[in-house]
Amino acid sequence: MPAAPRNLAETGLDPDFVRQIIIKTLHLTGAQPGAELAGRLGVTFAVLEPCIEALKRERHCEIVSGSMSPAAYMYRLTEAGHSKAAEFNEHNHYSGCLPVPIDQYRAYLDVFRRSVGPSVTRPLVRHAFQHLVVSDKVLDQIGPAVASRHSLFLFGPPGNGKTKIARAIGGLLAGEIAIPHALVVDREIIRVFDAMNHDPVDSRAASSLLSLDPTPDNRWVRCRRPVVTVGGELTMESLELGFLPSYGYYRAPLQTLANGGMLIIDDFGRQRSSPTEILNRWIVPLESRVDHLVLQSGQKFEIPFEILIVFATNLNPLDLLDESFLRRIRYKVYAESPSPSDFVAIFERCCHERDLPFDRAMVEALIRTELEPRHVQLRGCHPRDLIEHALSLAAYVGTPNQLSLDLLSAACATYFIRGNVDYDDR
Repeated sequence: MPAAPRNLAETGLDPDFVRQIIIKTLHLTGAQPGAELAGRLGVTFAVLEPCIEALKRERHCEIVSGSMSPAAYMYRLTEAGHSKAAEFNEHNHYSGCLPVPIDQYRAYLDVFRRSVGPSVTRPLVRHAFQHLVVSDKVLDQIGPAVASRHSLFLFGPPGNGKTKIARAIGGLLAGEIAIPHALVVDREIIRVFDAMNHDPVDSRAASSLLSLDPTPDNRWVRCRRPVVTVGGELTMESLELGFLPSYGYYRAPLQTLANGGMLIIDDFGRQRSSPTEILNRWIVPLESRVDHLVLQSGQKFEIPFEILIVFATNLNPLDLLDESFLRRIRYKVYAESPSPSDFVAIFERCCHERDLPFDRAMVEALIRTELEPRHVQLRGCHPRDLIEHALSLAAYVGTPNQLSLDLLSAACATYFIRGNVDYDDR
């Protein structure tokens, strides 16, 4: 975590800008003790004290009660202060933790990039994927891609666990990262911390385990490295700053939410925007690791693009992008279909997950008598789906909650479609 600023200058913020946030926060919360107000703004009272003294001189703030020290005084807005809050809220409604200046964010991510986690090794990759049945060949292609922190194209037939593989890659992103509650660029505020995509770590537990500065900068949130997943709902608008008119500030784009971690584009090629449009947006950031965002005023600014992007698709990459685009996605990994022995291993894991007895001979018979005659291409999802079908049928007919070849055969009949179905059959 970044160290807490010891004074107002170290926040990197203009004093007038900080006073505006103090006024809007007091307007929203009512009277507050000085220390509690500082806690809401993510800093110590020593940082706020010059601003509070200025507000008192301007008769926008007053002391209601308190003793011992200014941090213990109860502060509230005057009538003039509430009028000022209404004026400031016309620009934006942001209150709470002070934003982090964009230059401090860039400096933090530069340090993070140079100090991030242990190198990705073969044993670490095996450990991260121990809950999945994935061939050593595929794992040895994934490992170098993650180690290089370059983009990765994960493709192959549907049902072979590409999404699970992509999420397991997230397990290789060791360590933690600080996520700012918000950024400020030329007094425009951008919300960054997102409870839907960021997983906070208990700061008390973390500080008891690690030798850290006891006073971290609480304008930031200690989080696990983010793994952000989007699918067919991805739009080009979600890759740009989103202005929220009712609040008067911006939301960060998806790639900024994923900074320091991973962004998974699932079902790539099935978005409303074309694959070419999406990749065009990222051609420069993928190469330079710097993104450019634009405010409503037209002002453009740089922001780090420190992300591992995984594109996962069932479609043929050659049908989605031309060679020049594919070249920029450095690593391409084919998620192959399971062999018969892999299929048996996946079936065994699915049984153990459901506390069902596993019978290897029954699964081998299933492949021999049901799947091969149907010319079924084995997929990683088949064991899970057939087991669920079979157990649903068992519950329906009132038989014990266990698998049999008869139940699995009946499951195959309702799961697979014959190639010679006659739609004109009356």
